[in-house]
Amino acid sequence: MRKFVALGVMFTVLVLLFSVNVPAQAQPQIVMRLAETHAPDYPTTKADYEFARLVEERTNGRIKIEVYPSAQLGEEKAVIEAVQFGAIDFNRTSISPLSAFASNLIALQMPYLYRDDDHMWKVLTGPIGENFLKSLEQYNFVGLGWYDGGTRHFYNSKKEIKSVSDLKGMKIRVQESKLMTDLVSCLGAVPTPMPFGEVYSALQTGVIDGAENNLPSYYSTSHYEVAKYITLDGHSRIPEIIIASKLSWDKLSKEDQEIIRQAAKDSMPYQIKLWKEFEKDSEEKTKSAGSIYTELTPESLAEFQKAVQPMYDALSPELKEIAEQVRSVK
Repeated sequence: MRKFVALGVMFTVLVLLFSVNVPAQAQPQIVMRLAETHAPDYPTTKADYEFARLVEERTNGRIKIEVYPSAQLGEEKAVIEAVQFGAIDFNRTSISPLSAFASNLIALQMPYLYRDDDHMWKVLTGPIGENFLKSLEQYNFVGLGWYDGGTRHFYNSKKEIKSVSDLKGMKIRVQESKLMTDLVSCLGAVPTPMPFGEVYSALQTGVIDGAENNLPSYYSTSHYEVAKYITLDGHSRIPEIIIASKLSWDKLSKEDQEIIRQAAKDSMPYQIKLWKEFEKDSEEKTKSAGSIYTELTPESLAEFQKAVQPMYDALSPELKEIAEQVRSVK
C-alpha cells in the first residue's frame, strides 16, 4: 500500500514540475493569405500591410496574414472566385469586378452618384455601407472594410471639355463594362473598349480621342503626355473593398473574427490618407508637365447628370431605391 502511495506522490510531483518548468503548448499559428493586384508601394497595398500588421500585433503573432501584391495569386476575377471557394483567405479588390458576383454593388457605381468624397464616405461608413458589407455573406464573402479607389475623370488629346456637347462623337476608351459603355454613350461619345495597356499608343496615334480614369492612373501611365486636356467631372467614385472568404472566416473564433474586422476598419484612415496624398502629387506633377485642367460649372455638371438619367431609369426597383438612399445622405 505504501508503495502505491509513494508512486502516487511521485507522479503528482512530476506532473507539477512538468507544468511549472514546461510552458503550456502554444496555440498553433494561423497563417492566412491576402491577394492584392497592385504593386507593393501602391496606397491600397500599403494599407493591406497595415491591416496585416494590426492583426498580428493584436493576436500576439498567433494570426499572420501574408500579403501577395502585384497579382501574384492571380488577376482580380480569378482571385475573387478563389476567395469565394476558400482557396484564398482575403482579397482587396475594386467593387467593379466583385459586382459580377454580388449585383447589388452596381448601385454604388452609378455615375454622378456622390456629391463629393465626403458624401461617399458618409455613405460607406454609415448604415448603407454596413448593410452592403453584411449582404456579401450570401455570396460566400465577408465584407470587412472600404478603401479609396479614387475619382474618375475624362481626359483627351483634342480640346477642353466644358459641356456634354463637347464630348459628342469623341472616341473614348472604356473598360469592358456595360456600366462604363452606357455612361459614355449617354454623354454622346463613342465608347471604345480596349485593354488598359494599349491606351497610351491609341491616344498617341489617334485611334481614340480620350479615356477616363483617376488622377494617379493618369499620371503613372504617362497618359498626360498624349492627352493633356482633363476635365474634373468626377463621373465615378468606385470604392475598393477588403473581403474575406466565408469558408475561412467560419473556421475562426468569434473573438478572432472581431479582431480582424476591427483591424480592417482601423486600416481605412491610413489608406485614405495615402490615397489623397497620391492624388495631390499626381495633379501637381501633371500640371507642371503642361496638362490643362478644366472644372465644370454647377450648370454644366447638372447637364452631365441629366444626360445619364436613362441609366438610373433602367435600374431594377431595388437598385433604384438604394441609389435614392445614397443620394439622400447629408
